[in-house]
Amino acid sequence: MKSHTTFAIGAVLAAAGIGLGAFGAHGLKDMVEPALLANWETGVRYHMYGALAMLAVSLRPEQRRAPWFLLAGAVVFGGSLYVMALTGARWLGAVTPLGGVLLIVGLLIAAWDVRRAAARPAAETPERVGVGH
Repeated sequence: MKSHTTFAIGAVLAAAGIGLGAFGAHGLKDMVEPALLANWETGVRYHMYGALAMLAVSLRPEQRRAPWFLLAGAVVFGGSLYVMALTGARWLGAVTPLGGVLLIVGLLIAAWDVRRAAARPAAETPERVGVGH
């Protein structure tokens, strides 16, 4: 994923996280039981972690793989908890950890790719050859 696309998706993901957080705090507090509202809030928190990580990795042009994992992780983790809070389908709690694993893998890939890029000679870095812009 190109840097500018990663940034745009991260910004939209963060905006959605803020909106969903506000909806949970104001629109859902009288509609769902407290335990389900807590699940919603956890979903928003990890949704925002994914969004902030996307914004951070967008600053590095070698980040091509990590954004996909971060996006998928934020959607699966947050999405499963949002649907659970709205429907009461607690079985979705079994899906949520997959989103967490995707977020962790995305961050580990980001670290790996930065480390690999730092180890390359300057002439081979993506910034020098026009990759990622």
